[in-house]
Amino acid sequence: MFSPLELTLLLLGSAVLGVVAFRMMHLPPMLGYLAVGIIIGPHALGLAEQSEASHILAEFGVVFLMFSIGLEFSLPKLMAMRNIVFGLGMAQVALTIVAAMGLGWILSVQLPNLHIGWQASFALGGALAMSSTAIVVKMLTERLELESEHGRKIIGVLLFQDLAVVPLLILIPSLAKNPDDLAETLAWAAGKATLVLVLLLFVGQKLVRGWFTIVVKRRSQELFMLNLLLITLGAAWITEKAGLSMALGAFVAGMLISETEYKHQVEEDIKPFRDVLLGLFFINVGMLLNVSLVIANWWLVLVLLAGPVLLKFALIAGLAKLFGSSDGVSMRTGLALAQAGEFGFVLLNLAGGMALMDPFIVQVVLASMVLSMLLAPFIIAQSDNLVMKISSNEWMMQSLALTKIATRTMAQQKHVIVAGFGRSGQSLATLLTEENIAYHALDLDPERVQEAQTAGASVSYGDAGRRESLVAAGIYRASAVVITYASTPSALRVLHLVHELAPTLPVIVRSHDDTDLDRLKAAGAAEVVPELMEGSLMLASHALVMLGVPLRRVVHRVQAARDARYASLRGWFHGASDAGEDADLVRLHSIPLGENASCIGKRIRELGLRGMGADIASIRRGKGGVNVTGDTELEAGDVVVVRGSADAVARAESQLLA
Repeated sequence: MFSPLELTLLLLGSAVLGVVAFRMMHLPPMLGYLAVGIIIGPHALGLAEQSEASHILAEFGVVFLMFSIGLEFSLPKLMAMRNIVFGLGMAQVALTIVAAMGLGWILSVQLPNLHIGWQASFALGGALAMSSTAIVVKMLTERLELESEHGRKIIGVLLFQDLAVVPLLILIPSLAKNPDDLAETLAWAAGKATLVLVLLLFVGQKLVRGWFTIVVKRRSQELFMLNLLLITLGAAWITEKAGLSMALGAFVAGMLISETEYKHQVEEDIKPFRDVLLGLFFINVGMLLNVSLVIANWWLVLVLLAGPVLLKFALIAGLAKLFGSSDGVSMRTGLALAQAGEFGFVLLNLAGGMALMDPFIVQVVLASMVLSMLLAPFIIAQSDNLVMKISSNEWMMQSLALTKIATRTMAQQKHVIVAGFGRSGQSLATLLTEENIAYHALDLDPERVQEAQTAGASVSYGDAGRRESLVAAGIYRASAVVITYASTPSALRVLHLVHELAPTLPVIVRSHDDTDLDRLKAAGAAEVVPELMEGSLMLASHALVMLGVPLRRVVHRVQAARDARYASLRGWFHGASDAGEDADLVRLHSIPLGENASCIGKRIRELGLRGMGADIASIRRGKGGVNVTGDTELEAGDVVVVRGSADAVARAESQLLA
């Protein structure tokens, strides 16, 4: 039996190995946690067993997940998507539960020894109705399909599923009570939930906003974090004491904070706690799986894998079609949502803990849910090919879309292909039009495309990351390609295709900052425009002109900074307010050199800092600076400013001072 420390080290070490392995396979970390739990659990290697401490940590993971869902809860967002959320989403969850209850009734008649009551069928239906937000959103983001027609339907359904968890967390424990008192139990639970929600939402909202203002004025990151944990766990404690779930209180706390101006800071601060504790929850779920029992009943697991996946696909695709979607959009929506989800494990775990269903059923359903999530990334990745094969008219629809693009660009020569027609793309199109330069834009937002086409803009619905779309847009006749959205993975894909189709065609890429500048240039970008750096240059140039510096000299300085790939501007000194920034962002760090520093008397080139991913931006010696070259010798008393990522800077500091 492990001590608490040994168990914690085992869980953390296994989690690191599992996440690394699944990251290398480009799969979601959640699947790595599940695999780790299965391997080290009591039913496999037997290295770890579920304990009260691990169960509490896992429950906290669900608490912080529900808190994050609450942060994303927005009434304006719900109203904008109400037809999808409360139409398609509600119908999907309700009909999945009804189908599960109907199947449960049939099985209870045919196989009375299974003891499947309607309560168990209801809980099982709720669990199977959920889809994986983490997997689906990640895949849609990578494929640039969040703003597509099927992408928005998928997000709307996922949003309702997240909201549906809240009443299900209240209902399922109530179903485990005495059936004769069920109506009274549900009424009592609903009354308590209403009272607690009214108190938290109406009284808590004023208190939270006022209290956060007091805390923020202290300008302490530590105090802000402590306050955040206090509010989250405090709300969870209130709902638990009221006989409801802790997750409900955390959800309400997230809703309260989402209405304040501190929402985005809270999202960044809570993310590490949520991800680590949620990982422990999935490890605990994996530990529940009895591998030998699953192997002995592999046929039943496969049936429970294929049945719900096919049922959800058919149900969602049919509902989407009923709500007016095309065959292709309907099937893509169904394929993306056919798998099980994170909250499915939460609800199944809750139902198993309440003894609503036989442990054997819990085991085989759990195994089928894990397998469905493992298959989900591959199904979504192949969704286009699957839809083409299943739908007889989808290929014609795709061909028609490409034909429309080709028709619009057929007469154009030396035009500019604009990838993305958002604000930046539209600004570029306006300037190109004023200069009488032809362009054609590709965008994946159908509403935006329709609006712009009606106004006379040269834009088509299409993905610049697809070879066929670029060919239809006339890439062989184009004079340049401009990628107007800041997404490095997508830009790299477009660069790869352009290099294959038209190697000499210049590509101009927009990026958020200078983090991926060198990577994009190496991939073939003729120019990379980091918006943060350009914003800094414009701000500085206006300030210099206002201060009397000749315009010609200002223009020269700006151009020199661009020619040097913004070398003099890359990196900045981080402070407490930058705690949530990405660790890979380039930063500056000042290192005073004492007399005992190992680098004293050495030339910069001898230190090997570039091999660590860092370089020396400047050196202050006395009251002046030093011209930095590879032959510059370091002296005691120098202040060396090192530039690089957080890890690179840390390694460079060790090298300089060791």
